[in-house]
Amino acid sequence: MLKYQFINHPDNISQNISEHEYIGVDTEFMREKTYFAQLCLVQISTHDDIFCIDPLVENSQTKFWKTLLSKNLVIHSARQDVEVIFQKVDAMPNKIFDTQIAAGLIGMPMQVGYAGLIKELFNIDIAKSYTRADWTRRPLTEAMLDYAAEDVMYLLQAADILSEKLDQKGRLDWAYQDSALLLDPALYDISSETAIDRLKGAKKFRGAKREAAVRLTMWREEEAIHHNRPRQWIIRDNVLLNIAYQLPASERKLCEIEGMSPKLLARFGNKILNIIAASCDCDNDYKPPQPLDEPQRILLKDMQSKVVECAKDLDLTPEIIASKRELSSVIASGNQKTRVFNGWRRELIGEKLLQLL
Repeated sequence: MLKYQFINHPDNISQNISEHEYIGVDTEFMREKTYFAQLCLVQISTHDDIFCIDPLVENSQTKFWKTLLSKNLVIHSARQDVEVIFQKVDAMPNKIFDTQIAAGLIGMPMQVGYAGLIKELFNIDIAKSYTRADWTRRPLTEAMLDYAAEDVMYLLQAADILSEKLDQKGRLDWAYQDSALLLDPALYDISSETAIDRLKGAKKFRGAKREAAVRLTMWREEEAIHHNRPRQWIIRDNVLLNIAYQLPASERKLCEIEGMSPKLLARFGNKILNIIAASCDCDNDYKPPQPLDEPQRILLKDMQSKVVECAKDLDLTPEIIASKRELSSVIASGNQKTRVFNGWRRELIGEKLLQLL
């Protein structure tokens, strides 16, 4: 039987974890009905114990979080866990070791799941039957807690094995460098000014259409944040794009937009029309990104070839070193502030790619 402790007084276990340098961490959260992810359970493991901690209680958690985040955290596929913790306590972990990143750097599939990793390392099957469970419910069932605890049960052992393999290959520091990239607060920026970057269909819009798309996405983001509701609940992407493209100047025209429901019109109609009017009066000089020309495509092919050759020598997936999208962006924009020109990648291949540029 899986042994763990359910904790509804988080500060009470600070002493239990303060003695350990490495702590395995996983989280369960919900975001289907909210803008911000709601942290519902924190699972942590040491080499001796497993704890399932309830973050929804009103008891003090300050000491617990301060102690936990001061440790070296071992997390699998850490980005979402780091994000939800950052949103919860407005603080980043001191240091993390992402076992998914580490697995990729020893030649395993780039985005291997936790269950796949444990199967590969220990030949143990991990159940994934509660991935869509309602983690806000209380009390949590024994089956849900068993599932949650199992997600950290083998985490530290897996990290030990991966660290040893990486150390033998001289790549352990690579894993820590790449894991550290996930601790950049800018990754989790929720500024409304960057909302347009998440609206894929607006990339080719120009002039007033582009300006309308920018202003509409900013307004939607602010509404979603204010009410803590998914942005698609405010207005769906396809409806927003149709509005920005057609630039309706009256309520009658707005009614004709596909997907514009009477409820949406009644609630936001005037606001949308005001945004459209302001957009049409503004001169937006945005230019859509252009496809690479022939010399640039040849350069991209040469750069990819070097990346593939390097990856083959290291028995790695090429995308771990640099993806086609990253290289295309470098060529198109000239921006060299990307991972391939920093850290271990710069020493390995970045300098050669810079010579091509």
